Amino acid sequence: MNKKKILIVDDSEELTDALGEFLTHSGFAISIAFDGEEMKTILKESEQDLIILDVNLPGDDGFTLCSFIRQSSQVPIIMLTAASDEVDRVTGLEIGADDYVTKTFSPRELLARIKAIFRRAKMGNHSEQRFISFAGWTLDSVSRLLISPTQNNIKLSGSDFSLLSLFLKNSNNVLSREEIALQIWGREMEPLERGIDVQISRLRGHLQDKQHKMIMTVRNEGYVFVNND
Repeated sequence: MNKKKILIVDDSEELTDALGEFLTHSGFAISIAFDGEEMKTILKESEQDLIILDVNLPGDDGFTLCSFIRQSSQVPIIMLTAASDEVDRVTGLEIGADDYVTKTFSPRELLARIKAIFRRAKMGNHSEQRFISFAGWTLDSVSRLLISPTQNNIKLSGSDFSLLSLFLKNSNNVLSREEIALQIWGREMEPLERGIDVQISRLRGHLQDKQHKMIMTVRNEGYVFVNND
């Protein structure tokens, strides 16, 4: 069985050594880059299954590098952010990161996030139905392409795909933020966390749902995906 490849991008040698050793012992093949240029070199040489990307890096920061990766790849990305900076966490999700952990994380917490992402991807690959149509749109659950009514293709990130799949399976039912977090992140929400709202906003953008007629907000309850097909 081939080991999953994880690339750690962080300029702290102390952190990368400790985290790399822990994840290696957990059964992953680890590569390490200390800046964006090293990251790009590694990505040219080998395809990675997941990237752990620090926000604060010398040269191009993590946000710039996340946007660069998303131009050509939907590889899962977990951002490492400052413990007290919610703006960093929100920005990472807005530009396509799948999850984030703060710099106060424990290796076991990060491992749980990694396993949740891989588990989610595995579930998506075993979808019972490949093509799912709704409101003129089509979701290809194998290639993770969202096909618009005008036949434009949108490649979904792992978290976008998981969120849309969750809504499609629960059409016309209200889902709380807590339920959504457990399903797409594999964890509970932190107090006052805005990440789910950011993910909803991203998906609305993909679906051109500016008026929130497809994904409706239910005050004090959560969200409902309206599907009349």
